[in-house]
Amino acid sequence: MTAITNTYRRGSAAFVALLAFWLVLATLPAAAFEKSSLVIETESGTHPFTVEMAVTPQERGQGLMFRQSMADDAGMLFDFGVDEESSMWMKNTYISLDMVFIKADGTVHRIARSTTPFSLDIVSSKGPVRSVLELNAGVADRIGLKRGDIVRHEMFGNAE
Repeated sequence: MTAITNTYRRGSAAFVALLAFWLVLATLPAAAFEKSSLVIETESGTHPFTVEMAVTPQERGQGLMFRQSMADDAGMLFDFGVDEESSMWMKNTYISLDMVFIKADGTVHRIARSTTPFSLDIVSSKGPVRSVLELNAGVADRIGLKRGDIVRHEMFGNAE
């Protein structure tokens, strides 16, 4: 009986330690991402945004996880540094997002609208892209964003 009780206590202690670790991790402030400006050109006009840059593997891995909200004119721009098929997911992401997959020249390749928070489903670019722009869900519809529209940013060499 003592062996069972000791094993139970060790297991409980390990569980509590793991839970405490995750609670601390979830309350840590988000990494200080570099901010940048970009403009999206659609038929409805030009739409400026302030974006956080996710460039390093660590930044891309964290993305917008654990964020409770984001300003209407904000977003996160993921730079993969190469043109390749990209996949994203919504693990630990509280807010629904529009994911805009962008080619190296700034052309919108694909838009995944209103992604599901906390989903582990893979959201694919369905073709080679240089980056992904994450905006609040509904922004793509609000500005009339569609495939072929242009995102202007220094990353694409087309900023004005």
